[in-house]
Amino acid sequence: MPLPFAKMHGLGNTYIYLDLTGGPDPDSLDLPELSRRVSDVHFGIGSDGLIAILPSSAADFRMRMFNADGSEAEMCGNGIRCVGKYVYDSGLTSKTDLVIETGAGLRRLELHPEGGAVRRVRVDMGPPKLSRGEIPMAGDPLSRALEAPLDIDGERFYVTAVSMGNPHCVIFVDEITDRLVREVGPKIERHPAFPRRTNVEFAKVREDGILEMRVWERGSGETMACGTGACAVGVAAALLGRAPGKSTVRLLGGDLDVEWQPGGTVYMTGPAVLVCRGELSDEWLEQSLPGRVENR
Repeated sequence: MPLPFAKMHGLGNTYIYLDLTGGPDPDSLDLPELSRRVSDVHFGIGSDGLIAILPSSAADFRMRMFNADGSEAEMCGNGIRCVGKYVYDSGLTSKTDLVIETGAGLRRLELHPEGGAVRRVRVDMGPPKLSRGEIPMAGDPLSRALEAPLDIDGERFYVTAVSMGNPHCVIFVDEITDRLVREVGPKIERHPAFPRRTNVEFAKVREDGILEMRVWERGSGETMACGTGACAVGVAAALLGRAPGKSTVRLLGGDLDVEWQPGGTVYMTGPAVLVCRGELSDEWLEQSLPGRVENR
């Protein structure tokens, strides 16, 4: 039978959402391969990946997030806002304060509905992890990488490493260029210093205090926005004294509000938007995942 889906975005960071709270059995689906297939703009739907919404014994709901290359990530800031919107707008819950189980732990959401639909979501992203061992990054596992030198093809960059449940490498520059994001970004993503690969953010502090950034996402390439990346940039800017603990982070897809005080948790607030709902047809599933989708 056809498989229902929703396409949603947070600031242009777009995922295909599968509601598996009442079936089909997640084990009957090859979710990594399904993510690769639906993400393809020509043969699928087109997205940055796939997010499955599941029941949870530890929280209100559980989410699993897969990148466009099929790799599973621990957490997605833009994605979790859309999960909150989906479960509320779809009538799966009437609560506006939710707890979502993720690969990075439990995350608390504060939903802001208008006219019966959620428009904005505030997320308690938890405290950042800053030691190399937690990120993970090569070097003394107890030390922090704060503008630490990293050489790429003979060019030196000064990187600040932050984990928001997933690894981030933040680099402040005078100007953010296509070359940095699209050529240097993938080389840093797979640099031996990051044994699980890393997301890479190039950021600058504007004269008006806004933190501007572009991101090369682990497993997806450049995306319009990255919620955990925006949080990492806010934390890095505060650690380095480049910005206060409360900042507006400007991404290609729009703005996120990020709040953090050293020793505390990170709060991220931003929009969530439903693009469309539809069904993955039996024909497409059979052609795209031959032998990998069991009887649903």
